[in-house]
Amino acid sequence: MDIRAHQQPRIISIINQKGGVGKSTTAVNLAAALGELGKKVLIVDFDPQGNSTSGLGIEKEELEQCVYDALLNDVPAENLLIQANCNNVTVIPATIQLAGAEIELVSAMARETRLKELLEPVQENYDFVFIDCPPSLGLLTINALTAADSVLIPIQCEYYALEGVTKLLESMRMVKSKINKGLEVFGVLLTMYDSRTSLANQVVDEVKQYFGDKVFNTLIPRTVKISEAPSFGMSVIQYAPQNKGAQSYMELAEEVIVRA
Repeated sequence: MDIRAHQQPRIISIINQKGGVGKSTTAVNLAAALGELGKKVLIVDFDPQGNSTSGLGIEKEELEQCVYDALLNDVPAENLLIQANCNNVTVIPATIQLAGAEIELVSAMARETRLKELLEPVQENYDFVFIDCPPSLGLLTINALTAADSVLIPIQCEYYALEGVTKLLESMRMVKSKINKGLEVFGVLLTMYDSRTSLANQVVDEVKQYFGDKVFNTLIPRTVKISEAPSFGMSVIQYAPQNKGAQSYMELAEEVIVRA
C-alpha cells in the first residue's frame, strides 16, 4: 500500500474550460473506481451545475448547505461531508447557488485561497481529493488551481480537441508563478473514444504529441452505460460493472495509483 498517499493526499483539480468533455463523469467514476480499490476519496463539487453531486445519488433540492456556504459564509468543510452511495467516497456538494460565488468572491479577502483553506482541516483523511471544476477560467477555477497540487485534464476525442487547452495551460502557469509554485499536470485523459473512427485515433495521436507521457494509457470509450448511470444517481462502476466503460475507469484508477 502507498503509505505516502495516506500522509499526503493527492489534491487533483479535474479541469477543462470546455463543457461536455467528461469532467464530472471522470470525477464520479474515477472516485468510485479508486474507492473499490480501497482508497479513500473526497470529491469537491465545484461546478454550479452540481453534476458530481447528483451523479452520486445526492438530491440537490434537499441540501440545506453546499460548498457555497463554506466559501462565503465560513461553514466548516466537515459540516458539508456526505457519504456517497459507493465505497470509500465522500462528497462536498454543490448547487446552483455556487454560481453567485464567482461574483461575490471578487470583493472577498484572500479570495484565491478560500477553497485551499476550506480543505486543509479535512484533506488528511483521504488518499485523493478531486475538485470537479466549472467549464470556465474564472475565480472558482483559480481557487481550484490554488488548492490543488496537480490537474487532470479530460479531453474529448473530437474535432478541435486541443482548442482552448493553451489558454488553460496559461492560467495554470499564472497560478503556478504567483500563488501555487508546486502545481503540475498530473495527467491527460482521453474521453468519449470511439475506436471505429479515424478522427478519434487522429485526436489520440495529436494529444500524445502535445502532452507526451502525461497522457494516460487508458482511453475512456463512448458507451451508453456511462451516459445512463448519472440518471440513476450512480457511477458506472455500480450501475454496470461489466461494461467496458466501468472496466476502463478501473484501469484508469490503477494508473492513477501508480502515478500518485
